[in-house]
Amino acid sequence: MEPNFPSLSLRTGSVIAVLCASVTLAGCGKAPAAGPGNQVPQVVVYTVAPAALPMSTELPGRTTAYQVADVRPQVGGLILKRQFVEGSDVKAGSSLYQIDPALYQATYNSAKAALLKAQAAALTAGQKAQRYKQLVAIEGVSRQDYDDAVATFEQDKADVETARAALDTAAINLKYTNVNAPISGRISRSSVTAGALVSAAQTTALTTIQQLDPIYVDVTQSSNDLLNLKRQFESGALKKAGNGKAKVTLLLADGTKYAQAGKLEFSDVTVDQTTGNVVLRALFPNPKGDLLPGMYVRAKLETGLDEKAITVPQQGVTRNQKGEATVMILNKEGKVEQRVIQTSGTMGDKWLVSSGLTAGDRVIIEGLQKIKAGAPAAVAPAAPAASAKTAASASAAPAASAQ
Repeated sequence: MEPNFPSLSLRTGSVIAVLCASVTLAGCGKAPAAGPGNQVPQVVVYTVAPAALPMSTELPGRTTAYQVADVRPQVGGLILKRQFVEGSDVKAGSSLYQIDPALYQATYNSAKAALLKAQAAALTAGQKAQRYKQLVAIEGVSRQDYDDAVATFEQDKADVETARAALDTAAINLKYTNVNAPISGRISRSSVTAGALVSAAQTTALTTIQQLDPIYVDVTQSSNDLLNLKRQFESGALKKAGNGKAKVTLLLADGTKYAQAGKLEFSDVTVDQTTGNVVLRALFPNPKGDLLPGMYVRAKLETGLDEKAITVPQQGVTRNQKGEATVMILNKEGKVEQRVIQTSGTMGDKWLVSSGLTAGDRVIIEGLQKIKAGAPAAVAPAAPAASAKTAASASAAPAASAQ
């Protein structure tokens, strides 16, 4: 039997016709896709709201001892012994050095004897003057003899005072042979040892004592910044925070924050001619001795309170070709506009804005890459907390097996 080719041709043609009709119908029923340019980009905005913020400024500075005393001898002599441990803490009045007191003890004894002699002479002269006073009344002695007796008595009294002063001087010099600490604090190394000869006129200090608790921090501020701050207070743009001294905090050289807060003591009245800076001095407690004189620190001073401060997240601020700070604003018409702003510092992760923004402005902080000035944009809806929890639970649950 021969194959039936005509019937095969008919079936093949039918299949091809059906496929073509299906393709045609599918092509006719598919709607054209919307282009990406027709969608309004969604952005996240930050609504500007003025708030009261404490203003502060960060300035470089160095630590300085609260009190410094260079210990020098007030009498000359041979050092017999040193009576302190270098680098230790000493109390005011404690003995540091002992100078040989033999010579000064002898001088003291001689002055004491001279005082006794002068007092004895004055006693005799006084009694004689008293007797002559009675005799001159009855003309038992001449008037001249009485006057001479009175004059001798006055001279002897003066000699007593001179001898007493000499004794006081000898006692002071004898006391100075024991060199005591003038202040409490930490003592440095000694420049002399036992057996050294010292003099009252020497310029080299025997040692130095520094009081470290509390301790000063001297910082420098530009005189222009100081004047601007004063003008802000006068205009009412800033108000002084509280009625006490300004609070100061410290950042150490390694970036750590010092645990104790200090207070601003005073501002110098002289401007450095070479730098144009003014020195500000703050006082800090230093109970553990963590701060040592000469350390480099950064001090953060609370300068005042801005009751209508405007801040904006740093991520929403960019720079234009002129280097000006700019933000993208979503205006009331739902369109994007670029605005130049002026910044005066930072507060954490936000810029402090001095001009260019007002209350209610919506600053775009996310989605900046999808927008351009003059184009429309929409605020992205906030994700509900319940939806977020549901999505998190669904992602955490194991997938169900297909039946």
